[in-house]
Amino acid sequence: MSFNRRNFIRSASLLAALTAGEIKSWAASSAQVTADGKDIPADDEAFWRSVRAMFPLSKDLTYLNNGTFGPSPYPVIEATRNGMMENDTHGQYGNWDKTAQRLAKFVGADEEEIVLTHNVTDGINIGCWGIPLQKGDEVIITTHEHMGNAMPWMNRQKLHGIVIKKYTPASTAAETLNRINALITKKTRAIATPHIPCTQGQIIPIKEVCKLARDKGIFSIIDGAHGPGMIHLDLHDMGCDTYATCSHKWMLGPKGTGFLYVRKDFQDTLQPYTVGAGSGNDKWDLMTDPVTLGGYTPNAHRYYAGTQSNGLYTGVIAAIDFIEGLGAENVYNRVKYLGKYTQDRLLSFGDKIELLTPTEERSRAGVNGFRIKGMEYSKFYSMCSENKIRIRGVNENGLNSLRVSTHIYNSPEEVEQLMEVVKKAVA
Repeated sequence: MSFNRRNFIRSASLLAALTAGEIKSWAASSAQVTADGKDIPADDEAFWRSVRAMFPLSKDLTYLNNGTFGPSPYPVIEATRNGMMENDTHGQYGNWDKTAQRLAKFVGADEEEIVLTHNVTDGINIGCWGIPLQKGDEVIITTHEHMGNAMPWMNRQKLHGIVIKKYTPASTAAETLNRINALITKKTRAIATPHIPCTQGQIIPIKEVCKLARDKGIFSIIDGAHGPGMIHLDLHDMGCDTYATCSHKWMLGPKGTGFLYVRKDFQDTLQPYTVGAGSGNDKWDLMTDPVTLGGYTPNAHRYYAGTQSNGLYTGVIAAIDFIEGLGAENVYNRVKYLGKYTQDRLLSFGDKIELLTPTEERSRAGVNGFRIKGMEYSKFYSMCSENKIRIRGVNENGLNSLRVSTHIYNSPEEVEQLMEVVKKAVA
């Protein structure tokens, strides 16, 4: 099946039938793809409008909230359905483990280092509770945490007496690193920072943070909710101990899917607590006295157990196929292009807008946080809702700000619809 801008997309059923190879074929047939058939300009609006047609997003909704979750395209939805039907038609059990192999390749890890989870919070809890901490040990987080990263550490503070220390991300990567370094003492045992805070989308210099932690004998337990699908990831190169993330945001995968990376050499340090089928090495025995647990499976499977959804994790593979079919770098470039476009438009309002996201290139991507001076964030959020524009209000820790997050299904035209509302708000 071949596609071009004229004949591409005629029905949802056609969309649902697309494979990764067919997406590549369609992309290569685009008149404005460069000669090698790989590079798609980030500002090729005709091409990206065709991509938008692959999503079931309502045409009367301007959806600028990918940071909460990313709508799945038709091929992902259909793959999820097919995976469920395969189970329910043939009574097939399992078949989800191959997803770990695809995820590992996508994020620069080994299959034995990937744990399938339901969301980011699952993975954060595995990291939080699994590291050996004692009363008085210090853990560094930010003042811009999502509850999914804040609550586990605060709960461990309550139950085990650890000490939480906080830093506020700076306007440059270098100063952010300095702020983290300044908090480290002889009692610091873990840096549990987000890679990209949910509040304003700043890219923390995480490779440098992980090196700092490693050089000082500190655990690096990273909240990676907004990494895969927004920016290129190589977790081996990053050097973290754990990286908790999900498939339902920037990867555009099924909701209820996530994964955790646990560095191979760290698995004997990170204690499993939630265990069951698949966690052990099959040497458990209830007939001995006392009973015999045996050992843990010699890979990241020790951290998850029991039945997973073949349908959902088939959908995750389809999400990776979709991104790679378009070209992962093309996707990352489009995301960054729209993020910069949004940022520039917000800055055009001068001192009427307080931009919370750094303008430094290495510190920004697809998310922008801001405030409208003199206006409650909730009022502007309501104005957007009245105009059928969906963004996010950020009330965590009294930030009282707003967040815009754009992905490949968005366009400058939609950003301009938001700017019309901003114009009314600052008038």
